[in-house]
Amino acid sequence: MGSPQANLVEIFSALQGEGPIVGTRQIFIRFGRCDLRCHFCDSDRTWQPSPSVQVEQHAGLRDFVEFPNPVSLEQLLAWVDGQHQPPHLHDSISLTGGEPLLHAPFLTEFLPQVKAATNLPIYLETGGHRPAQLAQVLPWLDAIGMDWKLPSASGEDHGPQHGDCLRQCVAAGKTVFVKAIATRDTTDADLENSARSIAAIAPDTPYILQPASPLSAPIKPNQAPPEPPTPDQVLHWHSLLKQILPQVRVIPQSHKYIGQL
Repeated sequence: MGSPQANLVEIFSALQGEGPIVGTRQIFIRFGRCDLRCHFCDSDRTWQPSPSVQVEQHAGLRDFVEFPNPVSLEQLLAWVDGQHQPPHLHDSISLTGGEPLLHAPFLTEFLPQVKAATNLPIYLETGGHRPAQLAQVLPWLDAIGMDWKLPSASGEDHGPQHGDCLRQCVAAGKTVFVKAIATRDTTDADLENSARSIAAIAPDTPYILQPASPLSAPIKPNQAPPEPPTPDQVLHWHSLLKQILPQVRVIPQSHKYIGQL
């Protein structure tokens, strides 16, 4: 058997723009393919495998060069090593997508090697709906940001799978937070259901309410782009969630305001 391979979209250095580690510098590895079709997705270009990957040659300079997919483990390790300069620039490596857990067999071989090579923590951004694949890679993860899809906002409903993923993270002693993206169509019932499910598993889990960012065009034919929630909705929802969970924060996508990819 040859070297394991993965489909990638891009590799670059940037500031994390979402969640409680917002503002930290990361090496982003964006994987191609996603099995969800969220209405508010701003990365629908990652839904299908990408024919090529854009690789930043020098951290933060946006000097991208295009290479064909799929990518071997050895090639990805070399690219990450190139990004890891100077050696104290980055706080962690972000696995994002798409859905990185669709590449679990590749990650089980890649993660121990990249951790040994860089000594950087590994941060997984996931839809939180693939517990079997999460279990395969969990030993090498340091932090997990998992979405909790609200059906009224996303069009996706994976509550039991979200619960399974959260239980795994907590049992393994991993740093984990839940992110729920809300649109103007989000219902109180969906937010309450998510919060009560989390409270039953690990009530101290940070809950990040992320107002959806505006989309310039619909991502599905004959469907208007979802609208961001109003300020009154956000304040109401924060109050609602705080009756159930102690750690609730509202954090928008800050990277879009400071020009980060």
